[in-house]
Amino acid sequence: MNKRIIGPSIMATCMALAACSGNKTQQAADTPDYVTVRDGEFYIGDSVYRYVGTNFWYGAILASEGRGGDRERLAKELDTLQSIGINNLRILVGGDGEEGLASHISPTLQKTPGVYNDTLLAGLDYLLDDLEKRGMKAVLYLNNAWEWSGGFSTYLEWAGAGKAVNPATDGYPAYMEYASKFVLNDSAKNMAANHVKNIVSRVNSVTGKPYSESPAIMAWQIANEPRAFSPDNKEQFAEWIGETAKLIKSIDSNHLVSIGSEGKWGCEGDMSLWTKIHSYPEVDYATIHIWPYNWSWVSATTTVDSLQVACANTTEYINSHYDALSTALKDYGTKPIVLEEFGYPRDNMEISVGSPVTARDGYYRHVFSEIVNGGKLSGANFWGWGGIVNPKHEVWQPGDDYTGDPAQEAQGLNSVFASDSTTISLIKEVNRK
Repeated sequence: MNKRIIGPSIMATCMALAACSGNKTQQAADTPDYVTVRDGEFYIGDSVYRYVGTNFWYGAILASEGRGGDRERLAKELDTLQSIGINNLRILVGGDGEEGLASHISPTLQKTPGVYNDTLLAGLDYLLDDLEKRGMKAVLYLNNAWEWSGGFSTYLEWAGAGKAVNPATDGYPAYMEYASKFVLNDSAKNMAANHVKNIVSRVNSVTGKPYSESPAIMAWQIANEPRAFSPDNKEQFAEWIGETAKLIKSIDSNHLVSIGSEGKWGCEGDMSLWTKIHSYPEVDYATIHIWPYNWSWVSATTTVDSLQVACANTTEYINSHYDALSTALKDYGTKPIVLEEFGYPRDNMEISVGSPVTARDGYYRHVFSEIVNGGKLSGANFWGWGGIVNPKHEVWQPGDDYTGDPAQEAQGLNSVFASDSTTISLIKEVNRK
């Protein structure tokens, strides 16, 4: 059985909510194993579904029998996650393009447009089958605005826009200027749409069932942190989001669709753009991400001292998005909001397993209180699960074990390891409530 986080106010009204009807998009699923949405809440059957999960971006690679695969570790990681009450995983479908590039993951799933690494596809099949057996749920993202898995920049390079800019060597301003061309490039968008079709319509080689019938899938996600990357591209960006959401729903009406947006921070500072893309009927719930260090709420020398500032800004960010979405959807009914990425560095920016996490624990405690007591979040996925490994290098190298930190990040900086006992206790506690 899936564990549910049911806040006190939700518990009191659960029976009434279960009797309410939603729109056609929200009620597409007709089995109690699918996650559905009605009246601003997630449901599994007639039970409200709230969760604290994690980001497990490398899950499909780990599940393969090829390079990077380790099914024995996968089983141990999933066992550990279930033991602390985690049943919701946000997972990358697969990387794109050339391997061996600085800050890119390896191996990649889509080698050239529409040409796939079949071993990795079989790994994704195996992972979904395993999650089905365990009663766990996955949010699967199909694209990435950032370079670490390919995504926007790889599609642009394939479309003839010139060699992809790599922020590891060229810097992020140059990368963002290059990536801003994605929503303007019909060829790049068409290749991304074909990838969506290929994956969402896939039949699982292990179960023999279409992905569209898998109870392990909570939602398809358009991309990891999709952005317009330019104030001049906001209209084209919104159109692409809407078109992609419709495409996914046309193939799979059983599962939810989400965007993967960071919120206002990822919408050129424009809250109206965030509410617009989450107003589409094909988008079932809203997403936000919060990164106190990346957003300069804390610095490398103040990760402990600036905890209160980070917590206050986090509450304001959640509240402002909740209020904006409620206002935008007041005539149609609201949608759940998920904080599907949040992270906090280990104390003093240390990265080694066993280094202190005092400030991180304080930040996690605050976020978890927002879920249990705040009533404005329906779920959260911390970033990310590092599990049972001990990273060999600060900079990821081919052959190293995967952690919650992709190749562009210091290995261990934002990862929660199974040995982080105080953090694990917090996660257990919130999932018991």
